[in-house]
Amino acid sequence: MKKILLPLFLLIYCCKIQAQKIFEKDYTKPEATEIAEPKPKIVAPGIGNAPPSDAIILFNGRNLDNWVMSKDGSPCVWKLKDNVMTVSLEAGDIQTKQKFGDCQLHLEFRIPANVKNTTNPNNAGNSGVFIQERYEVQIFDSYNNETPLYANGQMGSIYKQVIPLANASSKPGDWNTFDIYYTAPRFRFNGTVEKPATITLVHNGVLTLNHFEIQGTTQYIGIPRYEPHDKAAIKLQSHGSEVSFRNIWIRAL
Repeated sequence: MKKILLPLFLLIYCCKIQAQKIFEKDYTKPEATEIAEPKPKIVAPGIGNAPPSDAIILFNGRNLDNWVMSKDGSPCVWKLKDNVMTVSLEAGDIQTKQKFGDCQLHLEFRIPANVKNTTNPNNAGNSGVFIQERYEVQIFDSYNNETPLYANGQMGSIYKQVIPLANASSKPGDWNTFDIYYTAPRFRFNGTVEKPATITLVHNGVLTLNHFEIQGTTQYIGIPRYEPHDKAAIKLQSHGSEVSFRNIWIRAL
């Protein structure tokens, strides 16, 4: 028995000494709070309108190859002219071929200056960016515009969920920029929500949504609700107005 206990005692003693070396630090020294690894990956920032070096280019004006029609997955038939992609009113929504979760998304868009480029004057500039095909960041003509009557449906809202902190809209015919920072929802094994999705939006350089907790899938009628899902596409909405897009890129986080 003694022969067994002695090696066991030595093993326990050695483990205790090793644990003390790992967990007991002298916090009077600066190196006690310094972490050496892992180092952040190197990402070269874009210069001017160029994207960062690790960005996935979704649209650079050359072709529509990264997009398909949402209704059936067929090739994108929106208009392409002068390095700009424009909604085709009769064609419907489009979405990316690739699927994403947490991301940083940059896109530039232009509401038509001519109100005739819409099927309904009340839809002037109406479009939207759907993150993971479900959560809509509203695009609308909110420049000196009182419509829609509900403020949680104006430019930069999470549609019918939150009023933007500011209205930074450019006038129709001028370009707008959305920089979106998004964290996807997390679901438990049984489909319930562990963490809701969050979104921060910088519109034309102005912070308009600050880490807002998305309440669920965008609903035109009814209360938002979550449904379990995995990564999904970025979708651009066709909603009765010839909104144009350019310079779209995304960083998967």
